[in-house]
Formats: sequence, C-alpha cells, structure tokens
Amino acid sequence: MMTPMRYVVLVLAIIISLHFILSFSHEEYGRATSLSRLSEQFGGSSPQPPYKSGVPEEYYVPATPPVQGRRANATFVLLARNGDLNGVVMSMKQVEDRFNKEFQYPYVFLNEEPFSDEFKERVSALTDAKIEFGLIPKEDWVQPSWIDETRAAEERKKMVQNNVIYGGSVAYRNMCRFNSGFFYRQELLAKYKYYWRVEPDVTFFCDLHYDPFLLMEDQKKVYGFTVSLYEYPATIPTLWDTVKEFISANPDLVDPDSAMRFISDDGGETYNNCHFWSNFEIGDLDFWRGEAYSKFFDFLDERGGFYYERWGDAPVHSIGAALFAKKEQIHFFNDIGYRHNPFQHCPQGDLHKKGKCWCNPQENFDYEWYSCLKRYDALFA
Repeated sequence: MMTPMRYVVLVLAIIISLHFILSFSHEEYGRATSLSRLSEQFGGSSPQPPYKSGVPEEYYVPATPPVQGRRANATFVLLARNGDLNGVVMSMKQVEDRFNKEFQYPYVFLNEEPFSDEFKERVSALTDAKIEFGLIPKEDWVQPSWIDETRAAEERKKMVQNNVIYGGSVAYRNMCRFNSGFFYRQELLAKYKYYWRVEPDVTFFCDLHYDPFLLMEDQKKVYGFTVSLYEYPATIPTLWDTVKEFISANPDLVDPDSAMRFISDDGGETYNNCHFWSNFEIGDLDFWRGEAYSKFFDFLDERGGFYYERWGDAPVHSIGAALFAKKEQIHFFNDIGYRHNPFQHCPQGDLHKKGKCWCNPQENFDYEWYSCLKRYDALFA
C-alpha cells in the first residue's frame, strides 16, 4: 500500500506535469503563470506599463521581399563626415522608403576621417542592403603641396571680401576637387559601373518603382540629373578659358554629337554658366574613368583653379559630360522628385500622381528664370 507521503508526491508530480503541458500548449496560460508574472503579483514589485511588453509578433506582416531579377552593377555613394549623421539618416531613410527597400542596392560611404561606431550603427539600422565604409587617402583629399598657398590664401581673402559663398573655405575646395576627379578612383568603387550620389539633408518626394540604373545601362546613358542652373561666375573666372585651351589641344576628344549647346550659346566661344546640380547624380563611373574625362580633369587640376579660384564639381562634371558624351546620353530624371535647399524638382501631372509625390507641384524650379532646363530641352528641338 502507498503511504500518505507517496500520494502527496504523486499528486504534485501530476500537477507539475499538467502545468508544463499547459504552458507549452496554451500561450496565455504560460504568460499568466510565468515566474516574472508571479513575482510581480506576489513579490511586491510594481507591474510595468502594458507598452513595455511590446506588440505581439502575430500582428506584424511579413516584409516585402526585394525585387528579383536582372540588376545593374551599381551602388549609392555618400560623402559625409560623422557630424553629418542626422542629415545622412534623413536622406538615406527616404532613399530606402521611396526606392531601395524594393531593390536593395548597396551603399558606399566615404570620409576623410574614420567613421564612428555610432555613425555605422545608425545607418546600418536603416537598410538590409550591403554597406561599406571607406577612408579617403590623404593625397586624394588635401590641398596639393604644389599649390602656392600664399597666392591661394590671397585669393580666398578677396572672395570673402566679395561675399562669394564658401569663398574662404579650403575644406569646400577639397571636397569640390575630390568630387571632380577622385571619388570614382576610390578602391571601394572599383568594382561598380554605376553610382547614385546622395547627400545629407536632401528630400526625395516620390516613389520610384523602376530601376534607374537599368535604364542607364540599357539606353547607354552616362549622366543623369534632376536640377540644372547657372553657376556663380565669381567662382570660375578662368575656368572656360582653361576648357577652351584643352579643347584646342584635344579636339578629337569632343563628341561630334555633344551637348555643347547646353553650356555655350556661341559654339564654345563663351560659357553660359549652365550646369547640372551635382548633389544629385546617377552616372556611369566608366565615363569618368575614361580617357577623355581623365585627361580633362588632369589638365584642369594642373592649373590650380580649384584653389586659386573656387571651381566646383558641378560645372566641371557638367562641362565634361556636355563635351565628351553624346547629348542623348545625358538624362533628365523627370520622375524623381528631389530637393536640395533652396531648389527642388517636383514632377508634374501624371508623373506626380504615379509617383505618389508629396511635393507641391507649384513649387517647381524647372522653368524658373535661374534654371537651365530650357537649354537642355533645346538640345532636342
């Protein structure tokens, strides 16, 4: 016969077994009888607010899988400092929401100083795409030793006195020279053919459900833009004279079907100051790496105008694209709504509706008096 103590042990064993079975088979029972819940009820600790438990997983819908199929050999490129982090996050989040959640193209971040752990963690949290962080070699970034600093400093002083924007900044000149002739030479970009340049604190207004890189590839485009405007003449007083010297020495490099009429109203005698605003670019890295543009940049660089004046990468890229590409190879991304203060391109009509754009169609720079888009249109008239 069983002793009373054995009955007690048997009953406890049955109760414990039932508890474990119910805990695994009934989620609500398991939560109600968990040690943490029991300790809250009987241990004297105060219960936590309901939101602390979070939203149960069953309420979440599966993430939309990336688009499968043909892809271009392409990447986003962001030149940024650690101090630009908040602006980078804002721009990158919009790129992901408007386009890259579907397409999952990688990112390359470039900086003349090492990126901080905080920078890497915050941008990595925004995407499932591959991200690489590159340190720009000093020789690609700083003012070259052969620049006459006494002369350069005097010219900067004059520009400050004349209220030329960024006229006194060496760092800005470093950035312009780097973007003009060195970004595409960086090791992390060597494996890519196409790039999309993104800057901090920009706005993308519209959803984009096609792949602009494939459009560039299939239609043999080399340069894409959204905003075009006039350059400040005070920043480039001798740039066009230098360009004419290069053309005179290398006439065979200018494409017979070039976009010269976009940048000059008199067949190349003078520069009308039009350029594509290069803070947004979708382009072919091999075009910049090619013989024509490489010789062109080296010629400009040797003249020192990036430091003795304040030559920007926008006119340098624009003149290079206009001279060495066919006009049909330069593409206006009319359906990509974009803003870089103070100018914006807002798609019109059906494109605004198709892209679910949230910009005001009436706030559109395309044909304002300071825009050069009409000159681009005239290339195809």
